[in-house]
This record gives sequence, C-alpha cells and structure tokens, in this order.
Amino acid sequence: MSPQGLTSSWLREVFAPRDDWGDEILDERPDSPHEHFIPIRKSDLLWALMCDADLRDEDRRELKRYCGLLDATIHYQFNQRLERLKELYAPFDPDAATVPVADDNPAERERQLPALFDRIAELLRKANYRKLDRNEIETATDAASEWGLRLHVDFQAFERLDVYACGDVLAKRERRRWWNAYRKEEVLVPLYQRLVVIVRLREHKWHDKQVDINAVYLKMFKNIPKQDVDMLLPGTRFRMSMLDRGKILLPTASGVVLAVVKIIKGAVVLAFSGVYGLLALVTGMIGYGVKSFLGYQHTRDRYHLNLTRSLYFQNLDNNAGVLFRILNEAEEQEFREAVLGYFLLWRRAGCEGWTLEELDRAAEACLARMLGFHVDFEVRDALQKLVRWGAVEPAGAGRWRALPPETAFVQLDRAWDDYFHAASP
Repeated sequence: MSPQGLTSSWLREVFAPRDDWGDEILDERPDSPHEHFIPIRKSDLLWALMCDADLRDEDRRELKRYCGLLDATIHYQFNQRLERLKELYAPFDPDAATVPVADDNPAERERQLPALFDRIAELLRKANYRKLDRNEIETATDAASEWGLRLHVDFQAFERLDVYACGDVLAKRERRRWWNAYRKEEVLVPLYQRLVVIVRLREHKWHDKQVDINAVYLKMFKNIPKQDVDMLLPGTRFRMSMLDRGKILLPTASGVVLAVVKIIKGAVVLAFSGVYGLLALVTGMIGYGVKSFLGYQHTRDRYHLNLTRSLYFQNLDNNAGVLFRILNEAEEQEFREAVLGYFLLWRRAGCEGWTLEELDRAAEACLARMLGFHVDFEVRDALQKLVRWGAVEPAGAGRWRALPPETAFVQLDRAWDDYFHAASP
C-alpha cells in the first residue's frame, strides 16, 4: 500500500490501542504455512508510523532521527555481509570479468564451497525465504500446470541443488479448455511470488558444452506456479503429453498403412511402369517420414517458445546480481521487524511493558489489518535486535518496554561509533 492510499481512519484502526490484539487475523491462504516475509516497503511503514495521531511533532522528529540511524546501522552490517559473500562467490561466479592475481587452487576452492552455500542460506533466511524440501521439488516434476510444460528432471545432473521461496499465495489466472468451447475462465493457482535456485552441476550428457561445472549458478524468478518449479532447473528435457504424441504418431501410422497399400499396388505398377513407378513409391514413403519428423520438430519448437515466453518476464536476476537483490531484501526485512517492534513497545505497551507473546500478537494483528492477510512476525529476532542496540529494557516478570527515541538514539550512536573504533588500527 502506498502512502497516498493510507487514510487517517485506516491508521487509527491499525495502530489504535486495543485489548483484543491478535484475535482478528485475516488470511487468504488458511491452508498454507504462514510466512515471516513482510511485503511492505520500509518507507511506507515508516510513513504510516509517523501518521499516528497520538504522536506529537517532537515525537515524530525523534522517531525519524532514530529510524535514520537504525537504517544506517543495518545497512552497514549487511554491507559487511555482502563483502564476505563476494569474496566467497568470486571463484564460482560464471559471469566474473576480473582476473585472479593468485594461481587458482582447485582444492582450496572446493573447501570454500560449503561455506558459500551456508552464507547464502543464512542471507535468504534473513530475507525470510523458506527452503523447499526435496519432496516439494519432485512433486513439481511429476505434473504440469495449465500453463506449464511436462518436463523430465534427472537429479543426478546436480552436484548440489537448493531452492528457496517466499510469498506462498493464490493468484488468479485465465485459461481456455476445449470442453468449455475455449471460453475464458478464471482459476486460482498456487504460486511463489519469489523463487531462488542455487545449483552446482556435475558432468552429465544433457549439459551443453559451454556449461561450467565448476561454477555455482544463482537464478531468481517471480510469480512461479508451484507445479512449474521444474521449468527453472537446468538440464531438463521435455516430456510430451499424450495429445502431442498423438499428433506425431497418428500421421506416421497412417503413412505406414498407406505406404504398405502403395507397395502392394506398386508391385502391379512396377510390372508396367518399371523404374518410374518404383521412384514414385519411394518418394511417397520418404515424404511421409519427413512430414512426421517435421511435425515432431514443430511440437518441440512450440514447447521451447512457451518456455522462453514464460521465463522472459519472470526472470529477476542471475548469479552475483541475485546476491545483491537478496541482501537488499534481507536488509529491509530487518528494518521492518525492528521498527514495528520498537514502535509498538514504545507507543502501545506503556511503562508496564509487554511479554514476548503480547508483542507477537500485537505485531501480527497490526500487519494483518495493514496487509489484509496473516504474516508470522519473527518476534524473538526483532526483540534480540532491539536489545542488542539498547532500544528496549526489561520491565520485570518477562516483560519488555522501549526506551524513548532520544535515549535509544544515544545508545545506537554509541554502537555505531564502536564499529569504527574496533576497525581502526
């Protein structure tokens, strides 16, 4: 929701004090696991907080000042993560344009591989992505959606394959079916709003010659139906439907029958026409064979076109670019969790403070009213960050309360200075 769409009445409803925090949770997908991903821009969230009618102008200035330093602190921490990741990924980047100064050491490079996957996995968790298990991936390979393709995936072609997703939602799609006279109809399709594929390949007959098996490939996509995850894996092969097989086999079978009939007739014709009759017979048989082969080629080309068309607008980034995009999302997720948790403890918990469970219910109720669906707020992670930065303090009996923004700013400013003092010689 953009700031222009936020009304004062909506803000009063979202942030108003209440005794039933968490009792009214909206959810579009009650059958799907609730996710930690908060799909709201940090600038929109901060704007909404600033519009709270209970805030004085001085409160808004202090909150904005504190959030600015908080944003800079989180950005600095994630920039350090990025530098470490870039160093780890450099030997495996298939798009690298730099030349290594030191000699390549294959053994050392292989020792770094587990650390690279672990760091990427940690970053994806920070961005609130969920790792798909092997069963979820294999289920996708056994079926095709209304808009997807049937593919065969040989998992022996991968030395390592990890798939992560976030945004488990239902989306409306249109389809046409022959028994419905090809009229448009809307259906609900389960899909992932974001999906990341991380793969290391091994030698395999299906791989193209230009594929670098020493590289680690990263791909990021958007709005991928769950049953079409297999489309995104390298080294897949088309598995034709019965309809497409029929388009190839039926003309071939009919051609064989006609060819046999012509052979019988040809025996008679050959007796009268000699070489010319035989030449006509052979030409007809070759024609049927060429026609069947071209039909197969046309069907395969159509599959390739559908796959290219589907992925052209759904591919978001590749290789090192995926790391930059994920890191930016993880950084924003950290900010959203910390700011929302701090604001609720500051403006709603009061001097008595809240327990972890009370903060969790309040944050999830706030997000549900803001977004229209349920989000699983990572309350422990948010509180740990606020404690580490000195923004909250114990209030007794397992309760926590927030320090005023001006005090929290001073505490965070000390932590900011310590980053550079520790780094200085």
